Order: sequence, then structure tokens, then C-alpha cells
Amino acid sequence: MPAAFFITHPDVQIDPAVPVPDWPLSSRGRARMRTALARPWVRGIRAIHASTERKAVDAAMILARGLDLEFTTLAALGENDRSATGYLPRAEFEATADAFFARPLESVRGWERAVDAQARIVGAVEAVLSIAPAEGDIAIVSHGAVGALLICALEGLAISRSQDQPPGGGGYYYAFDLRTRLLRHDWTAIDA
Repeated sequence: MPAAFFITHPDVQIDPAVPVPDWPLSSRGRARMRTALARPWVRGIRAIHASTERKAVDAAMILARGLDLEFTTLAALGENDRSATGYLPRAEFEATADAFFARPLESVRGWERAVDAQARIVGAVEAVLSIAPAEGDIAIVSHGAVGALLICALEGLAISRSQDQPPGGGGYYYAFDLRTRLLRHDWTAIDA
């Protein structure tokens, strides 16, 4: 049965002077994506779709080149809109992200509401799945928070940060069945 792999971009080059959507992958993030190419789960991928944010495009490009595929971008696969605050130091970001998940019906500090981000990502993923190739797996290269919101939707769970990827800079994936939308496995490091 074909699968969809939801992949979060790995480690990024953080620069408070650069808008967050424009951050590229770091050298470690690029290396981790190249390592992922050797993993067995990658071999069956026949289509790649990515967020338009630079870090996701960088990751999708490495995956596409390694598999000799093209990839498409879709803005609706982007991370929750945090432009109201821009860059936040780690502790402040984590506290705001906790509030984002804990109060999904509210705009926390001007961020996109979690319920709206979830509806957007679910719609974008359904659009991508509707054009999936008849054979083979697909990859969706995106971001951690929206990946957590998608798991909550797939599993019929209330929005919760408990479904977020493990800490450590991103670079995780999970798989779900293309037909049934049932989760096959939870977050796993791309280079594990």
C-alpha cells in the first residue's frame, strides 16, 4: 500500500536579522538530508511536494536530486504564520508555541490560530494526495508544528503539542497510508 511521508526540514541556519521563512538549511541539516537518501523508506518515493519556505525547499531539493525527481511547492504546506512576532529567542519561542497548541481557538501574540493552520494543512495535504501517482509513495516536506496538527487530524485527536516532533532541530518524519489516512508510525529521525 502506498504511503505518504510527512518530513520536517532538518536543522536550519538561524539568523534573527532574516525573516524566519527565508532561513536556509544549515550544513548539518543538508548533511542529514543527504544521509536520509540512503534509508530504505526513501526508495519508493515517486512524488515530492514542499512548503514554499526556504528551509523546506532546500530539503526537498536534496531529496529530489537524490531520487532524480522534480518537486512542487505549495504555500499552504507552510508553517503556522508567526510573522507577528518574527524571530523569538528559544525560551520565548517555546512558551509561545506551548500557548499556540494549548489555546487553538485564539491568536497567540498575533500568530495564526492553530485551528486555522490545521484546516489549511489538512486541505493542502488532501490536495496533494488527490494528485498522487497511482504507484509509489509521496513525500511532503514541511514543518514541525503543522506536522503535529496533521497528526491530530489524522488520529481524530484534539489539537495538542503532545503530537509535536521530538526536540532537536527538526528532521523527523512519519508515514500514513495514502488510501486510509491511517498513521503507520509516529515521528522518526530522517537519518535514524
